[in-house]
Amino acid sequence: MPKIAVKPMSAGKPPVATIALLQSSSLPMLVQKELERMILAGDLAVGAKLNEVAIAERLGVSRGPVREAFRALEESGLVHLEKNRGVFVRQISIEEADEIYEVRAALDEWVGRRLAQIASADQLKELKAIVERMDRAAAKNDLDTWHSLNLEFHDRLVEYAGNAKLLVVYRRLVNELKLFRRQTLAQRGSLPVFAREHRDIVIKIASRNGAAAGKALRDHVMGSRERMHRSRSVGGPGAHHVAARASRRSR
Repeated sequence: MPKIAVKPMSAGKPPVATIALLQSSSLPMLVQKELERMILAGDLAVGAKLNEVAIAERLGVSRGPVREAFRALEESGLVHLEKNRGVFVRQISIEEADEIYEVRAALDEWVGRRLAQIASADQLKELKAIVERMDRAAAKNDLDTWHSLNLEFHDRLVEYAGNAKLLVVYRRLVNELKLFRRQTLAQRGSLPVFAREHRDIVIKIASRNGAAAGKALRDHVMGSRERMHRSRSVGGPGAHHVAARASRRSR
């Protein structure tokens, strides 16, 4: 893995790309982004202890930026700090995931209602363009691109709602779900279902029907929760127990 450290100025004139990168991002931010990438890619396993010294050496930076990155990652929901024990990659239980989905469903319903009232023509055009790109990625079975566009689509919805506090809360919830949710997206036949739901969400928002737009988003989130349960229960230990619990919670 390439290091993110920069050679000293005395070693020669730094590349223009390096200068631009450092001007647009602080070193702690670069460390945070790299650790976030490693966590979400599975390079740093769920539950793993993160050693400040080892990570600093691996990334070619001092311990200060790593320490700051740890604090930022805790705020974003990807790691947790335990006093006298250290920093660990968050491990989300199925029960906590259920609670996150329920909170997201309520937030997204409000977002749908809000956007049906205030979304501009340019914003609707952008949402439609993202959905079209998702369709093309699905047709190629390009899960990586589709997954990235899916996150962009939902983040853009919340951003367009115009509530900065909500956006911070939403992004933390999404980060927590990212720790294990991706396997749900890989289920056979799931992409066409998601594509249809995303198109319907945009149509409902564009129709200016707040109740319908809110319901479409809420149903989409709760559908994702049910798919999560199915993906974790098929063939696994305690499958009947997990499915039964999901059924009880959805009543």
